[in-house]
Amino acid sequence: MIQDDIRTLEADACARIGAAATLEQLEAIRVEALGRKGVLAQISKEMGKLAPEERAQAGKLLNAAKQLLEEAFERRKREFDESRLAARLDAEWLDLTLPAPGPRPGSLHPITQIQMEIEDLFVSLGFMVLDGPEVETEYHNFDALNIPRDHPARDAQDTFWLTDGNLLRTHTSPVQVRGMERFRPPLRMIAPGRVFRNESVDASHEHTFYQIEGMMIDHDVSVAHLLYFMKTLLREVFRRDVSLRLRPGFFPFVEPGFELDVQCFICGGAGCPVCKQSGWVEQLGCGLVNPNVLRTSGIDPEQWSGFAFGLGLTRLVMMRYGVEDIRLLQSGDLRFLRQF
Repeated sequence: MIQDDIRTLEADACARIGAAATLEQLEAIRVEALGRKGVLAQISKEMGKLAPEERAQAGKLLNAAKQLLEEAFERRKREFDESRLAARLDAEWLDLTLPAPGPRPGSLHPITQIQMEIEDLFVSLGFMVLDGPEVETEYHNFDALNIPRDHPARDAQDTFWLTDGNLLRTHTSPVQVRGMERFRPPLRMIAPGRVFRNESVDASHEHTFYQIEGMMIDHDVSVAHLLYFMKTLLREVFRRDVSLRLRPGFFPFVEPGFELDVQCFICGGAGCPVCKQSGWVEQLGCGLVNPNVLRTSGIDPEQWSGFAFGLGLTRLVMMRYGVEDIRLLQSGDLRFLRQF
């Protein structure tokens, strides 16, 4: 009988609505039972075949079943909506009583850190800290430093020349020249800053890097004074005694000139790409100031003498922190910089 079919449909649909696991399943049950082509719609079409009294009774039963299923459907749908809202609230919940995190603190670049340490050291030793332009004249970068016109350092392979005849400074020695022009001896000065060389980039060479150069001019300055300040400098930078090697070297602005090497901290002298498998890293050039340099700056070499040195701050950072590739220092990679 139709009444029995309605009761069976009602019980089955209510059970399936209660067991629906997703909104998609619930919607499929609704369409199957209550849709325009659903089971209740098919039963309604069969009502015309019933006798009038039986049709009225079946109609009431059909309407009641339809209302019951619609209420069950809406109730189950609200349960899904409430569950989804609760999950979203759990995922997006914030404890508004906690203090705001604030900006993430930054830190100084390792090159800046070492530069500041060296500046503090030399200031404590009575040195001035001077600065100068990165775009230099040929006179201050080469001529005043006794570098001949045919010296290979002037070639475009080493120097970035500008169209107006000036250049990007290849060292910070021009700052020393300007210091001698401005101040009279006795004087002590250091000149940290960025320099530029037209070089091929690899693990130990960059076209843009940082140097610090220093000079002391006084009466009777000797190599012994130079060695004292260099040992003091490197001991303070590396915070331990270091193994040094002094070799003769030629620099037009010093006479005699020396190359000072430090045993490689990366490999301990065994050989690696940073030290080019030699076990030693060239750390700085130094020597006694050439009398021609003093004379060009208006200082009498018969009365005054001095020493000068220059070293790479970038190389110091690599040795101190065990950085194997110089390119990391100016890569801008925050993962690298946050280590310092």
